[in-house]
Formats: sequence, structure tokens, C-alpha cells
Amino acid sequence: MVNHPHRSLKVYTMIDGLDHMLEESGQPGLPELRASLHELFGGPGVAGRVIDRQQLKKRVYRLRFAIGDRDRSLVVKCMDPEFAQRSQFVIKRWLPAVGLGASSSPLLAVAAERSGQCIWHVYEDLGDRTLDASDLNPGHVAAVVELIAQLHTRFAGHPLLLECRQYSGDLGIYYFSSNVRDAIRGLELLRTPDVDLSPDRAALRNRLLERLYKLLDEQFYRAQVMAELGGPETLLHGDLWTTNIFVLPTTNGLRTLLIDWDRAGVGPISYDLSTFLLRFPTRYRLWILELYRETIGHAGWCLPSARDLNLLFETAECARYANRVIWPAIALSRERAEWGYDELAAVEQWFELLEPVLPE
Repeated sequence: MVNHPHRSLKVYTMIDGLDHMLEESGQPGLPELRASLHELFGGPGVAGRVIDRQQLKKRVYRLRFAIGDRDRSLVVKCMDPEFAQRSQFVIKRWLPAVGLGASSSPLLAVAAERSGQCIWHVYEDLGDRTLDASDLNPGHVAAVVELIAQLHTRFAGHPLLLECRQYSGDLGIYYFSSNVRDAIRGLELLRTPDVDLSPDRAALRNRLLERLYKLLDEQFYRAQVMAELGGPETLLHGDLWTTNIFVLPTTNGLRTLLIDWDRAGVGPISYDLSTFLLRFPTRYRLWILELYRETIGHAGWCLPSARDLNLLFETAECARYANRVIWPAIALSRERAEWGYDELAAVEQWFELLEPVLPE
């Protein structure tokens, strides 16, 4: 893996277009990224050119190069240092320790911006073969569920789980209660005369506060349910959208991979399962859950009833919604950022549309 952030940064004219690659993006750390890419391709004397660039997500880009007589496609991601370190630990240390080192895209290079503002990760491009929830392929879903179950069962009780918690985060009941409290604090800052609130905006804030105070009152009950029925703590991916899951056909069968480990943390399996199941139409969820139930059964695990799972899933969803209140509230109180009200209105709509994940 290339990781030489302290070397002097030079202009590499042998790869046409590299000197100005992503310049229009305005992202920090581009000189360091370009130097790492040049070294990844072979260093001095390497000739080639940038063929194309494509933005995949916020701060994530697909880059295509012609290097010598072959094309090379990479994905580069600009990350906050905390998330970059977490992802690197997952890929380079934690997953290999439980025999799952091949279940994520290899990290090819790391480039740290000189002031520590950000870190770039460079990955091999896996293409567009993400798991498709709209056109369900039972074999693909079964392979993905197998990988998720292996991740959960292999890390439960593993000695590395202590390190995982230190360098990632807690996605259990602490995540719920801390996000709810911080969201309440943020909304309570939005008061006149400090912030100019129209009647409609004040009503929006008050409705959200009412929901959050109700969740705060429920925290001890939800904590008890999680302690009794949540199962063992384990390492969680933390962001199991289908866009972060790849299914690649190979000569030896299907290869499944999980990417984007920025939100990895330690907690109950319900946090991951709720995110994953909600990506699929309701009619498929019990079948997917049964696949998971069968797989974890080989490790001696069992799942609670659908009713109890729905409460655990709701706790995870509400924690995520509360988290999405915090930054808009801060932006409104500090910077009077108008976009914050649109974000708060969106969160309120999520709360209104929240339904049980599983049919009971």
C-alpha cells in the first residue's frame, strides 16, 4: 500500500492530465493524492494519461487512466481523518483477523493532506455491480446475507472488539440516547431573539422537540429491551445500504464485498439489520430475515420475535433520525443557514412515515 504523505510533491507531466486532475472539485489534499497515484502506477518514467473522471458520491470519484498499454480504473475517496483511520483499521486489520479480509475492496493507497485536513483513500474500481433491491436476485441476496451474518457472528466476543470500540463508535443504546439528547439541545438553541423564527419554522421546531422528548422518556425502556433481546455486541458495518454492497460473479461463484466502512461501530445486530431490510420492499423482508436466522443458527444464535425486533429496529431508526437533526440545528444557530430548515422538515417527514420494518 502506498502511503508517503511527507515526500516532496512534484509535478508529474509523464501522466497527461494528472497535474490538474479533480482541480475543479475544490477538494483539499489533491497534490498529495496525485503524488500517491503516480507512485501507485510505478513512479518516475511512467507514461499515461487521465481518460475520464466521474463523481459517484459526495467526495467520491471514479478515475480512469491509460497507463502504458492498459486501462486502469480507480475509486478515490476524500475522508475526514477519523473516518479514514476507522476504514483503514477495518480493511487492513480487523476483517483479516476473522478471516474476512477478502470481503472488502483492497485499500491500494493512502494520501494525507499536509495539514491533516483530510485523507484520501484509493481503491480498485469494482464497477457498478451493487446489490439490486428493485430487481431481486435470490442467489445474490442469499450470498450477501451470508456475509453479513459471518461478520456479526465472528466478531461477537472476539478480543479485537475492544479495539473496534475504541477506534470506531458505539451504535447501541448510547447512540440512541446521546443523539436524542444532542438533537434536543440543538433545537432548543433555535429561539428568538437569537434566531429569527417564523411561526411555521417555530412550529416545526416544536413538533420535532415533542417527538424527541417522547423518545427521551422511552430511553430506559428501550435500553432494557435492547439488553434483554438485542443479543451479543459485535462489529457492525453501520451503513448497510445496497449501494455499499457488491456482488461479483467469478469462476468460483459469487464474491460479495462490503465497502464504505466510515460508520462502522460496535453494537447489536438490529442496527445493521434494520438498515439492510429497509432497502427492500416489505414483502421480501421476512424471507431475508429467515435467511439470516438460518445462518446465525449455525453459531448457536437465535432471533427474538418479529414484534420485539420491530422495537429494536425502531430504536435504531429513531437514533439515526435524531442524529440528522443535530447538524442542521447547529448550522442554523451558528450561521443562520437556510438549508437547515429544509433538512429539519425532511427529518420530520421521516418520523411521520416510520412504520414497522417487519409485518407482525
